[in-house]
Amino acid sequence: MPDESLASRRPLKSRTRPWAQALAGALTRGGAAPDHISVASVGFAIAGAALLAAGPGPVALVATAACVQLRLLCNLLDGMVAVEGGRRSPVGALYNEIPDRLADSLFIVALGYAAGEPAAGWAGALAAAVTAYIRVLGGTLGLPQDFRGPMAKPHRMAAMTVACLVAAIELPVGGTLWSLKAASWLIVAGSALTCITRTRAIARGLRAR
Repeated sequence: MPDESLASRRPLKSRTRPWAQALAGALTRGGAAPDHISVASVGFAIAGAALLAAGPGPVALVATAACVQLRLLCNLLDGMVAVEGGRRSPVGALYNEIPDRLADSLFIVALGYAAGEPAAGWAGALAAAVTAYIRVLGGTLGLPQDFRGPMAKPHRMAAMTVACLVAAIELPVGGTLWSLKAASWLIVAGSALTCITRTRAIARGLRAR
């Protein structure tokens, strides 16, 4: 993953957690390649999307929530192995971004279809990709990459995780999936707002130079 400077890394408090440092250290000592960890995140996204596409049941919904968190764990560990573990790759910047965009799209589109709101799935995936584009654009313009929300990647995945866990209770009790519908449209609206907040921040930064 990451061939990026420390300034362009997403700020994550979880990097300082003892369990994360221990796990990253074990992977580093085991010779794990950060780029491979990045690719593994797409594998978890494919698994989660397939579970939703197969027709969400309570077990599948809980398993999907687990896949979302495992995807995020890969996103955490690839950077720690690359930077703190000293195993950066010359093509790490590509592995840092491309798998993320694929995983986002797989999860968000599948969420929309599972909720019966395919338009929300596609719109959410597009809006999520644009938030990342704007962030990287700011970096190419000489500004620090801006990871602000309100619906950055961790927030999108948190919304999806909570929605899947709530739906795992909602579905057998009431036979509905309103939590999935709400999360799908929340991701659309929040990501669109994030595009606006990041663009305005870039504009302020450029004017201040």
